[in-house]
Amino acid sequence: MSIRFGLLALLNDGPRHGSRLRAEFEARTGATWPLNVGQVYTTLGRLERDGLIEPAGGGDDPRQRLYAITEAGRRTLTAWFAAPVDRGQPARDELAIKLAMALGTPGVDTGALIAAQREHTRRALREYARMRARAGAAPPESADDVAWLLVLERLIAAAEAESRWLERCEELLGDA
Repeated sequence: MSIRFGLLALLNDGPRHGSRLRAEFEARTGATWPLNVGQVYTTLGRLERDGLIEPAGGGDDPRQRLYAITEAGRRTLTAWFAAPVDRGQPARDELAIKLAMALGTPGVDTGALIAAQREHTRRALREYARMRARAGAAPPESADDVAWLLVLERLIAAAEAESRWLERCEELLGDA
């Protein structure tokens, strides 16, 4: 999971405590994937259990404990960066599941479902375009700025692909 590896990547830069990791993760991703603080500490616990990180000082309060990456953690992180993202096990797509279920459910207007989703996707694309214009108004000043631009471009590409897929769904439903 990306949260696990995202935290390892941040810890690769030096020891940090959970709340700082959360803030840096959100800064690097433009807060596109906000983290619940509980997710951070649960993930840190698992990383520590697996020997990928270790406590690096701090008090008895786990929220103030510093964590550092171990050599095993660095090897795991290096392997993650080197490996392509597996497309053999695609992520669950709520929209695809919703549409597939709608087709077999009496009384569901799939055309209206698609139209509503298309409008939602168009609004998202307009918002992403505004965000890109704001982000691109000045040259990036930090790695976090560049990271946010990369994430934003991915969001735009995904929304554009979703829009094309919705058009194709309408064509298929029209033929059926």
